Amino acid sequence: MTQANQTAAIVGIGQTEFSRQSGRSEQQLAAEAVLAALNDAGLSPADVDGMMTFNLDNSDEVDLMRNLGVREIRYTMRTPQGGASSVSTLVHAKKAVESGLCDVMVIWRAMNERSQYRFGQPHMAITPNGHSSTFIEWCLPYGAQTPASWEALSAMPYLNRYGVTSEDLGRVSVLLRKHASTNPAAWFHGKPITLEEHQNSRWIVAPYLHLLDCCQESDGAVAIVITRGDRARDLRQKPARLLGAEYAFLFNHEIISDFYQGDLTELPVARRVTERLTQSAGLAPSETDVAMIYDNFTPQVLRQLEGFGFCAAGEAKDYVRDGHLELTGRTPLSPNGGLIGEGYIHGMNNITEAVRQLRGTAANQVKSVETVFCCSGVAGAILG
Repeated sequence: MTQANQTAAIVGIGQTEFSRQSGRSEQQLAAEAVLAALNDAGLSPADVDGMMTFNLDNSDEVDLMRNLGVREIRYTMRTPQGGASSVSTLVHAKKAVESGLCDVMVIWRAMNERSQYRFGQPHMAITPNGHSSTFIEWCLPYGAQTPASWEALSAMPYLNRYGVTSEDLGRVSVLLRKHASTNPAAWFHGKPITLEEHQNSRWIVAPYLHLLDCCQESDGAVAIVITRGDRARDLRQKPARLLGAEYAFLFNHEIISDFYQGDLTELPVARRVTERLTQSAGLAPSETDVAMIYDNFTPQVLRQLEGFGFCAAGEAKDYVRDGHLELTGRTPLSPNGGLIGEGYIHGMNNITEAVRQLRGTAANQVKSVETVFCCSGVAGAILG
Protein backbone atom coordinates (compact mmCIF):
# COMPACT_ATOMS: atom_id res chain seq x y z
CA MET A 1 0.00 0.00 0.00
CA THR A 2 1.40 3.43 -0.92
CA GLN A 3 2.04 6.14 1.67
CA ALA A 4 -0.88 8.24 0.36
CA ASN A 5 -3.23 5.27 0.66
CA GLN A 6 -2.07 4.61 4.21
CA THR A 7 -2.32 8.21 5.48
CA ALA A 8 -5.27 8.93 7.76
CA ALA A 9 -7.79 11.52 6.62
CA ILE A 10 -10.84 13.31 8.00
CA VAL A 11 -13.71 12.32 5.72
CA GLY A 12 -16.75 13.52 7.65
CA ILE A 13 -17.63 16.41 9.97
CA GLY A 14 -20.81 17.15 11.88
CA GLN A 15 -21.99 19.55 14.52
CA THR A 16 -25.17 20.72 16.19
CA GLU A 17 -26.10 24.35 16.62
CA PHE A 18 -24.16 26.20 19.33
CA SER A 19 -26.47 27.73 21.92
CA ARG A 20 -26.99 28.54 25.58
CA GLN A 21 -29.96 26.21 25.90
CA SER A 22 -29.89 23.09 23.73
CA GLY A 23 -33.06 21.64 25.26
CA ARG A 24 -31.74 18.08 24.99
CA SER A 25 -29.26 15.76 26.68
CA GLU A 26 -25.56 15.64 25.93
CA GLN A 27 -26.07 12.05 24.80
CA GLN A 28 -28.58 13.18 22.19
CA LEU A 29 -26.31 16.02 21.07
CA ALA A 30 -23.47 13.53 20.62
CA ALA A 31 -25.66 11.19 18.58
CA GLU A 32 -26.86 14.04 16.34
CA ALA A 33 -23.31 15.23 15.65
CA VAL A 34 -22.01 11.74 14.92
CA LEU A 35 -24.88 10.96 12.55
CA ALA A 36 -24.29 14.25 10.76
CA ALA A 37 -20.58 13.45 10.38
CA LEU A 38 -21.27 9.96 9.06
CA ASN A 39 -23.82 11.29 6.59
CA ASP A 40 -21.32 13.93 5.49
CA ALA A 41 -18.83 11.15 4.75
CA GLY A 42 -21.35 8.86 3.08
CA LEU A 43 -20.96 6.21 5.78
CA SER A 44 -23.39 4.51 8.17
CA PRO A 45 -23.11 3.59 11.86
CA ALA A 46 -22.46 0.00 10.79
CA ASP A 47 -19.16 1.15 9.26
CA VAL A 48 -17.82 2.50 12.56
CA ASP A 49 -15.36 0.32 14.48
CA GLY A 50 -13.50 2.94 16.53
CA MET A 51 -14.78 5.62 18.93
CA MET A 52 -13.02 8.30 20.94
CA THR A 53 -13.84 11.28 23.14
CA PHE A 54 -12.47 13.18 26.16
CA ASN A 55 -12.32 11.89 29.73
CA LEU A 56 -14.47 14.89 30.59
CA ASP A 57 -17.28 13.95 28.20
CA ASN A 58 -20.43 12.77 29.99
CA SER A 59 -21.70 10.66 27.08
CA ASP A 60 -21.31 6.91 27.34
CA GLU A 61 -19.80 4.88 24.50
CA VAL A 62 -22.06 1.87 25.07
CA ASP A 63 -25.20 3.99 25.07
CA LEU A 64 -23.98 5.91 22.02
CA MET A 65 -23.40 2.64 20.18
CA ARG A 66 -26.93 1.57 21.06
CA ASN A 67 -28.41 4.94 20.07
CA LEU A 68 -26.65 4.93 16.69
CA GLY A 69 -26.74 1.26 15.80
CA VAL A 70 -22.97 0.68 15.90
CA ARG A 71 -22.55 -3.10 15.96
CA GLU A 72 -18.97 -3.64 17.12
CA ILE A 73 -16.03 -1.53 18.31
CA ARG A 74 -12.48 -2.77 17.79
CA TYR A 75 -10.80 0.19 19.46
CA THR A 76 -11.95 2.87 21.88
CA MET A 77 -10.29 5.29 24.27
CA ARG A 78 -10.63 8.63 26.06
CA THR A 79 -8.02 11.36 26.25
CA PRO A 80 -7.31 13.53 29.34
CA GLN A 81 -6.19 17.19 29.61
CA GLY A 82 -9.36 19.11 28.86
CA GLY A 83 -9.10 21.32 25.79
CA ALA A 84 -5.72 19.90 24.84
CA SER A 85 -7.61 16.71 24.06
CA SER A 86 -9.11 18.21 20.91
CA VAL A 87 -6.02 17.92 18.71
CA SER A 88 -4.63 15.06 20.83
CA THR A 89 -7.52 12.93 19.58
CA LEU A 90 -6.21 13.40 16.02
CA VAL A 91 -2.84 11.98 17.08
CA HIS A 92 -4.45 8.84 18.50
CA ALA A 93 -6.93 8.45 15.63
CA LYS A 94 -4.20 8.78 13.01
CA LYS A 95 -2.14 6.05 14.63
CA ALA A 96 -5.19 3.83 15.19
CA VAL A 97 -6.43 3.81 11.58
CA GLU A 98 -3.00 3.76 9.96
CA SER A 99 -1.93 0.77 12.07
CA GLY A 100 -5.14 -1.14 11.40
CA LEU A 101 -6.47 -1.09 14.96
CA CYS A 102 -9.69 0.17 13.39
CA ASP A 103 -10.87 1.29 9.97
CA VAL A 104 -13.38 4.05 10.71
CA MET A 105 -12.82 6.17 13.82
CA VAL A 106 -15.45 8.56 15.16
CA ILE A 107 -14.38 11.33 17.54
CA TRP A 108 -17.01 13.35 19.37
CA ARG A 109 -17.40 15.92 22.13
CA ALA A 110 -20.81 16.93 23.53
CA MET A 111 -21.38 19.65 26.12
CA ASN A 112 -24.30 21.36 27.84
CA GLU A 113 -21.83 23.57 29.65
CA ARG A 114 -24.16 26.56 29.75
CA SER A 115 -27.60 25.15 30.51
CA GLN A 116 -26.71 22.01 32.47
CA TYR A 117 -23.68 23.30 34.39
CA ARG A 118 -21.48 26.39 34.21
CA PHE A 119 -18.13 25.22 32.90
CA GLY A 120 -16.38 28.46 33.86
CA GLN A 121 -17.62 28.51 37.45
CA PRO A 122 -15.55 27.44 40.50
CA HIS A 123 -14.16 23.90 40.39
CA MET A 124 -13.99 22.56 43.90
CA ALA A 125 -12.84 18.95 43.38
CA ILE A 126 -9.28 18.26 44.55
CA THR A 127 -8.78 15.73 41.74
CA PRO A 128 -11.19 16.73 38.97
CA ASN A 129 -12.15 13.98 36.56
CA GLY A 130 -9.98 13.86 33.48
CA HIS A 131 -7.05 15.91 34.82
CA SER A 132 -4.06 13.74 35.70
CA SER A 133 -2.11 16.43 37.57
CA THR A 134 -2.04 18.13 40.93
CA PHE A 135 -2.36 21.72 39.70
CA ILE A 136 -5.65 22.12 41.56
CA GLU A 137 -3.84 21.73 44.89
CA TRP A 138 -1.78 24.82 44.07
CA CYS A 139 -4.91 26.81 43.25
CA LEU A 140 -7.83 26.10 45.57
CA PRO A 141 -6.11 27.04 48.88
CA TYR A 142 -5.42 30.50 47.46
CA GLY A 143 -8.88 31.12 46.00
CA ALA A 144 -8.07 30.31 42.37
CA GLN A 145 -11.09 28.17 41.58
CA THR A 146 -12.01 28.93 37.96
CA PRO A 147 -10.39 28.32 34.55
CA ALA A 148 -10.01 32.10 34.12
CA SER A 149 -8.03 32.41 37.35
CA TRP A 150 -5.79 29.49 36.34
CA GLU A 151 -5.15 31.12 32.96
CA ALA A 152 -4.30 34.45 34.57
CA LEU A 153 -1.81 32.84 36.94
CA SER A 154 -0.19 30.89 34.12
CA ALA A 155 -0.04 33.79 31.65
CA MET A 156 0.93 36.55 34.10
CA PRO A 157 4.75 36.10 33.83
CA TYR A 158 4.56 36.19 30.03
CA LEU A 159 2.31 39.25 29.95
CA ASN A 160 4.53 41.12 32.40
CA ARG A 161 7.87 40.22 30.83
CA TYR A 162 6.89 41.36 27.34
CA GLY A 163 4.72 44.29 28.32
CA VAL A 164 1.54 42.83 26.85
CA THR A 165 -1.32 45.20 27.59
CA SER A 166 -5.02 44.56 27.90
CA GLU A 167 -5.45 46.31 24.54
CA ASP A 168 -2.98 43.85 22.98
CA LEU A 169 -5.17 40.99 24.20
CA GLY A 170 -8.27 42.85 23.08
CA ARG A 171 -7.08 42.88 19.47
CA VAL A 172 -7.24 39.08 19.45
CA SER A 173 -10.81 39.11 20.74
CA VAL A 174 -11.88 41.83 18.29
CA LEU A 175 -10.43 39.83 15.38
CA LEU A 176 -12.15 36.59 16.36
CA ARG A 177 -15.47 38.34 16.89
CA LYS A 178 -15.11 39.97 13.47
CA HIS A 179 -14.69 36.55 11.88
CA ALA A 180 -17.61 35.15 13.87
CA SER A 181 -19.84 38.03 12.82
CA THR A 182 -19.85 36.79 9.21
CA ASN A 183 -20.17 33.09 10.09
CA PRO A 184 -23.87 32.06 10.24
CA ALA A 185 -23.03 29.07 12.47
CA ALA A 186 -21.36 31.25 15.12
CA TRP A 187 -23.10 32.23 18.34
CA PHE A 188 -21.84 35.79 17.78
CA HIS A 189 -22.94 35.95 14.16
CA GLY A 190 -23.68 39.57 13.32
CA LYS A 191 -22.14 40.75 16.60
CA PRO A 192 -18.67 42.20 16.08
CA ILE A 193 -17.05 44.19 18.88
CA THR A 194 -14.73 47.18 19.06
CA LEU A 195 -11.57 47.48 21.08
CA GLU A 196 -13.35 50.04 23.24
CA GLU A 197 -16.11 47.52 23.99
CA HIS A 198 -13.48 44.96 24.92
CA GLN A 199 -11.83 47.42 27.30
CA ASN A 200 -15.17 48.35 28.87
CA SER A 201 -16.25 44.75 29.50
CA ARG A 202 -16.08 43.78 33.14
CA TRP A 203 -12.99 42.32 34.71
CA ILE A 204 -12.98 38.58 35.31
CA VAL A 205 -9.44 38.49 36.73
CA ALA A 206 -8.09 42.04 37.08
CA PRO A 207 -5.84 43.33 35.64
CA TYR A 208 -5.34 40.51 33.13
CA LEU A 209 -8.61 39.13 31.77
CA HIS A 210 -11.75 41.01 30.78
CA LEU A 211 -15.00 39.17 30.07
CA LEU A 212 -14.28 39.50 26.33
CA ASP A 213 -10.90 37.78 26.76
CA CYS A 214 -12.76 34.58 27.64
CA CYS A 215 -14.38 31.97 25.41
CA GLN A 216 -18.04 31.13 25.75
CA GLU A 217 -19.90 28.53 27.76
CA SER A 218 -21.76 26.71 25.00
CA ASP A 219 -24.24 23.90 24.49
CA GLY A 220 -23.55 21.74 21.47
CA ALA A 221 -21.65 18.82 19.99
CA VAL A 222 -19.07 18.20 17.28
CA ALA A 223 -17.99 14.95 15.62
CA ILE A 224 -15.43 13.98 13.00
CA VAL A 225 -14.85 10.74 11.08
CA ILE A 226 -11.35 9.49 10.23
CA THR A 227 -10.26 6.63 7.99
CA ARG A 228 -7.29 5.70 5.76
CA GLY A 229 -6.61 7.20 2.37
CA ASP A 230 -7.41 4.00 0.48
CA ARG A 231 -10.98 4.15 1.76
CA ALA A 232 -11.27 7.93 1.86
CA ARG A 233 -10.95 8.31 -1.90
CA ASP A 234 -14.21 6.39 -2.45
CA LEU A 235 -16.29 8.47 -0.03
CA ARG A 236 -18.52 11.49 -0.48
CA GLN A 237 -16.19 14.34 0.49
CA LYS A 238 -12.73 15.52 -0.42
CA PRO A 239 -10.50 13.99 2.30
CA ALA A 240 -8.53 16.25 4.63
CA ARG A 241 -5.34 14.24 5.06
CA LEU A 242 -3.55 14.24 8.40
CA LEU A 243 -0.09 15.01 7.03
CA GLY A 244 1.24 15.03 10.57
CA ALA A 245 -0.17 14.87 14.10
CA GLU A 246 2.12 15.06 17.11
CA TYR A 247 1.82 15.19 20.87
CA ALA A 248 4.39 15.94 23.56
CA PHE A 249 4.39 15.95 27.34
CA LEU A 250 7.59 17.10 28.99
CA PHE A 251 8.97 16.60 32.48
CA ASN A 252 7.30 18.93 35.01
CA HIS A 253 4.58 19.97 32.57
CA GLU A 254 1.22 20.59 34.26
CA ILE A 255 -2.17 20.27 32.62
CA ILE A 256 -3.14 23.91 32.99
CA SER A 257 -0.85 25.81 35.31
CA ASP A 258 2.69 24.61 34.49
CA PHE A 259 3.68 25.77 37.97
CA TYR A 260 6.42 23.12 38.12
CA GLN A 261 7.92 24.07 34.79
CA GLY A 262 10.04 27.01 35.87
CA ASP A 263 9.95 29.73 33.19
CA LEU A 264 6.28 30.39 32.56
CA THR A 265 7.00 32.82 29.73
CA GLU A 266 7.76 29.94 27.35
CA LEU A 267 5.87 26.95 25.94
CA PRO A 268 8.57 24.27 25.57
CA VAL A 269 5.91 21.65 24.82
CA ALA A 270 4.79 23.65 21.77
CA ARG A 271 8.38 23.95 20.58
CA ARG A 272 8.85 20.19 20.89
CA VAL A 273 5.61 19.50 18.99
CA THR A 274 6.77 21.91 16.29
CA GLU A 275 10.06 20.05 15.88
CA ARG A 276 8.34 16.69 15.56
CA LEU A 277 5.54 17.99 13.35
CA THR A 278 7.94 19.69 10.95
CA GLN A 279 9.73 16.39 10.52
CA SER A 280 6.66 14.18 10.16
CA ALA A 281 4.57 16.50 7.95
CA GLY A 282 7.45 17.92 5.93
CA LEU A 283 6.56 21.53 6.70
CA ALA A 284 6.42 23.79 9.74
CA PRO A 285 3.22 25.16 11.30
CA SER A 286 4.23 28.66 10.18
CA GLU A 287 4.28 27.48 6.56
CA THR A 288 0.61 26.50 6.50
CA ASP A 289 -2.19 28.60 5.00
CA VAL A 290 -4.57 28.86 7.99
CA ALA A 291 -3.99 28.57 11.75
CA MET A 292 -6.66 27.15 14.05
CA ILE A 293 -5.15 28.00 17.45
CA TYR A 294 -6.89 26.96 20.67
CA ASP A 295 -8.32 30.18 22.11
CA ASN A 296 -10.02 29.50 25.43
CA PHE A 297 -8.48 32.81 26.56
CA THR A 298 -6.75 35.49 24.50
CA PRO A 299 -3.27 35.11 26.11
CA GLN A 300 -3.20 31.53 24.83
CA VAL A 301 -3.19 32.75 21.23
CA LEU A 302 -0.15 34.97 21.79
CA ARG A 303 1.83 32.31 23.64
CA GLN A 304 1.05 29.62 21.07
CA LEU A 305 1.94 31.90 18.15
CA GLU A 306 5.41 32.09 19.63
CA GLY A 307 5.60 28.50 20.86
CA PHE A 308 4.70 27.06 17.45
CA GLY A 309 7.15 29.31 15.64
CA PHE A 310 5.00 31.94 13.90
CA CYS A 311 7.06 34.71 15.51
CA ALA A 312 9.85 35.14 18.05
CA ALA A 313 9.47 35.43 21.82
CA GLY A 314 7.71 38.64 22.80
CA GLU A 315 6.67 39.48 19.23
CA ALA A 316 3.14 38.02 19.18
CA LYS A 317 1.40 41.23 20.26
CA ASP A 318 3.01 43.05 17.34
CA TYR A 319 2.25 40.15 14.99
CA VAL A 320 -1.43 40.59 15.80
CA ARG A 321 -1.36 44.40 15.67
CA ASP A 322 0.32 44.37 12.25
CA GLY A 323 -2.60 42.46 10.73
CA HIS A 324 -0.95 39.09 10.10
CA LEU A 325 -3.95 37.19 11.55
CA GLU A 326 -6.52 38.78 9.25
CA LEU A 327 -8.16 36.60 6.59
CA THR A 328 -5.86 38.18 4.02
CA GLY A 329 -2.81 38.18 6.29
CA ARG A 330 0.21 35.91 6.57
CA THR A 331 -1.47 33.67 9.16
CA PRO A 332 -5.30 33.79 8.90
CA LEU A 333 -6.54 32.90 12.38
CA SER A 334 -9.67 30.82 12.96
CA PRO A 335 -11.93 32.16 10.17
CA ASN A 336 -14.93 30.63 11.98
CA GLY A 337 -14.39 32.97 14.93
CA GLY A 338 -12.72 30.32 17.05
CA LEU A 339 -13.84 29.35 20.52
CA ILE A 340 -14.29 32.97 21.52
CA GLY A 341 -16.56 33.82 18.60
CA GLU A 342 -18.19 30.67 17.22
CA GLY A 343 -18.68 28.40 20.22
CA TYR A 344 -16.69 26.50 22.82
CA ILE A 345 -16.88 22.77 22.24
CA HIS A 346 -13.49 22.22 23.83
CA GLY A 347 -11.65 23.00 20.59
CA MET A 348 -13.38 20.46 18.36
CA ASN A 349 -15.17 23.07 16.24
CA ASN A 350 -11.78 24.48 15.23
CA ILE A 351 -11.02 21.10 13.63
CA THR A 352 -14.25 21.08 11.63
CA GLU A 353 -13.42 24.58 10.39
CA ALA A 354 -9.99 23.36 9.27
CA VAL A 355 -11.71 20.71 7.15
CA ARG A 356 -14.12 23.24 5.64
CA GLN A 357 -11.22 25.51 4.72
CA LEU A 358 -9.54 22.63 2.87
CA ARG A 359 -12.80 21.74 1.10
CA GLY A 360 -13.35 25.35 0.10
CA THR A 361 -16.78 25.46 1.76
CA ALA A 362 -16.17 27.72 4.78
CA ALA A 363 -18.32 30.77 5.47
CA ASN A 364 -15.18 32.91 5.59
CA GLN A 365 -13.15 31.05 3.01
CA VAL A 366 -9.47 31.90 2.78
CA LYS A 367 -8.13 31.86 -0.79
CA SER A 368 -6.10 28.91 -2.11
CA VAL A 369 -5.94 26.88 1.10
CA GLU A 370 -3.80 23.77 0.76
CA THR A 371 -2.73 23.21 4.38
CA VAL A 372 -4.16 24.07 7.79
CA PHE A 373 -2.50 23.96 11.20
CA CYS A 374 -4.52 22.96 14.28
CA CYS A 375 -3.09 23.13 17.78
CA SER A 376 -4.15 22.85 21.41
CA GLY A 377 -1.06 23.43 23.52
CA VAL A 378 0.47 19.97 23.87
CA ALA A 379 -0.65 18.77 20.44
CA GLY A 380 -0.51 19.96 16.85
CA ALA A 381 -1.67 18.65 13.49
CA ILE A 382 -1.22 19.72 9.89
CA LEU A 383 -4.05 18.91 7.50
CA GLY A 384 -3.77 19.03 3.74
